[in-house]
Amino acid sequence: MAGTERLHYLDNLKVAAIALVIAHHVGQAYGPTGGYWPIQELQRAALLGPFFTVNRSFGMSLFFMIAGYFTVMSFRSRGGRAFLKDRALRLGIPTFVFALINIALRPYFSPTDVPRASLLPLEVGHLWFLEHLLIFSAGYVLWDSLRERVQWPKPAVTRPPGYVTIVIVALALAAVTGVVRMWYPIDRWSYVFGFIRVMFADVPRDLTFYIIGVMACDRRWFQGFATRDGYVWLAIGLALAAFWYVNELSPWNLRRASPVTRDAVRLVWEVLLCFGMCIGLTVLFREKLNVRNQLSSALAQSQYAAYIFHPGFVLLFQALVASLAWAPLAKFVVVTLAAVPASFVFGYWVAKPLRLQGATGGAVGRTTTY
Repeated sequence: MAGTERLHYLDNLKVAAIALVIAHHVGQAYGPTGGYWPIQELQRAALLGPFFTVNRSFGMSLFFMIAGYFTVMSFRSRGGRAFLKDRALRLGIPTFVFALINIALRPYFSPTDVPRASLLPLEVGHLWFLEHLLIFSAGYVLWDSLRERVQWPKPAVTRPPGYVTIVIVALALAAVTGVVRMWYPIDRWSYVFGFIRVMFADVPRDLTFYIIGVMACDRRWFQGFATRDGYVWLAIGLALAAFWYVNELSPWNLRRASPVTRDAVRLVWEVLLCFGMCIGLTVLFREKLNVRNQLSSALAQSQYAAYIFHPGFVLLFQALVASLAWAPLAKFVVVTLAAVPASFVFGYWVAKPLRLQGATGGAVGRTTTY
């Protein structure tokens, strides 16, 4: 890896993905969502239904892919012990503090599946991502240690996977995900050991894309993926997203199919959309948004803090418009336009004193990720 190679596009991609996460949480008050959210409007915007489905089918997996890529870089620059210490402090402390705050707020805001009189399970909310990333990071350190013991050769630069390979992996992932969802359907959260929040329905996809990110680092897949192929995958992802909007909002949809057919189509659709969007957006940002200026630098510095603190701003603005006689879609747009910049501005303000900077530069070896 060249020490001067610029990876600004990955920082910019994370900023865009966090904005999408904020919009997703805004929409939970106004759309037909299966998840819990403290503020719930009586009227619902049907258009947000497919937005939730499309967003959740690739958004967090994109985060895990980028995080896997930077896991290798951070591990190589720090060493195993220092790397795990940094991960434990950087990921564990915000999660633990957030859980303590939720204990204090539990009498006022609590999902129906969480007993209000009990300390367990510890509710970490959206910071489940940090818990999973800490576990995946520890798994990577263990894997690297085992590889050293057996003297497994280190990966070299290779060509990125082609269409056939990606489709085969996607179909295999769809099959594994389908088996897992027989017991753990979407929106069913479990609490392992009382504090690790897991939706097992998405673990195969998220873990797969974390591993893809790890593999991509040494093999230089992000840099080597052909621009034309990346745009083809982006077109596939966008076409599949459009298909789902049409499917959900028109009378000719998959609800008329048998349950087996409907589930099979949904699984294949989901994983292909995820591959299309993750590959396509990475290439798009590499080619068009690999830039660093004052604004993008500030956003990159604030993105980790913005991710941690954004629910507070979302709830604040949702409460401010709750009494207004607006259509739910209008409230969604207004609250999103307010919550996204507010989260990043606050994140920029607190990132340095709280040591929550999302990035420290744009060159390999200096850019960090949570």
